[in-house]
Amino acid sequence: MTPFGEAIRKLRLRKGVSQKQMAAALNLSPAYLSALEHGKRGLPSFDLLQRIAGYFNIIWDEAEELFLLARVSDPRVVIDTSGLEPEYTAFANRLSIEIRHLDKATIRALMAMLENTRKSG
Repeated sequence: MTPFGEAIRKLRLRKGVSQKQMAAALNLSPAYLSALEHGKRGLPSFDLLQRIAGYFNIIWDEAEELFLLARVSDPRVVIDTSGLEPEYTAFANRLSIEIRHLDKATIRALMAMLENTRKSG
């Protein structure tokens, strides 16, 4: 499951609707909505994101957070290291191989390092 899928599921449960009910209201197939929740589909269109926000009648701040989660939830990530030093390409490829073997604590530590890099850079 992706962060976006988890957020959709929480919103859906909070509203007390099934995937089938939500899919019908948004004119989607239940299979597509299930795949979106389980991280088996890529980034939803901006139109669909707006329809989802409207369906849940969420305020702008919540909608913005939902849109951000969608942007970081594509399960098939492409990292462009062209023009960077060889170490960057090696690191990106190694991460793609090893990510399934990293525990949550390591992931959290790496995320914290990235956040600190962004704040200081």
